[in-house]
Amino acid sequence: MNIKKFIVFLLFTSVFSSGFAQPIISGSCEINASRNSVYHNAVGIRYLEEHCYYAAVQEFKIAISLNPNSQSAAVSYNNLGRAYMELGFAEQAQDCFERAISLYGLNFDYYKNLAKCYTALGKAKQKLVQYRKSSNPLNKVMVGLLYVMTGQKRAGMITLDSFCMSEPDLIITGGVREYLRDLTQGNPTN
Repeated sequence: MNIKKFIVFLLFTSVFSSGFAQPIISGSCEINASRNSVYHNAVGIRYLEEHCYYAAVQEFKIAISLNPNSQSAAVSYNNLGRAYMELGFAEQAQDCFERAISLYGLNFDYYKNLAKCYTALGKAKQKLVQYRKSSNPLNKVMVGLLYVMTGQKRAGMITLDSFCMSEPDLIITGGVREYLRDLTQGNPTN
């Protein structure tokens, strides 16, 4: 009986002397896909600036997978398209730029990048015909850019100016006006 009491005593004292403490969980341990998406996009941009295009592609793909179908995914798609263009993969870049525009169609840079991509693929004239048939007012932006890219600068400027007059309150209009200002001064922007 003495052994049983001793075992009970050991078990009882081990509970109080074990030193177990509940782990402290703070907000910094919380997994946030949106924040992680922004982080991976930023890392991808850093790789893009350092000309590490394959690493940039992987980071942008991670960013997109963490937060698909959002405005931040549109940014990542645009950046992924830029990386593909640097690698010479214009077909993949076209898909990325088109997805960026479909997710957030008010960023002028997305349209400029897509127009450059169409030009690199030799599809600018074909796409110009296609976009001219569309009734979507934002497609006027692409029509104007494609006119400029195909050497019809005057027609492009008229189309873009017409867009600015018809849609003065859109976010994209400021970028279009700046582009027009650069065109008139003879400094076409990238």
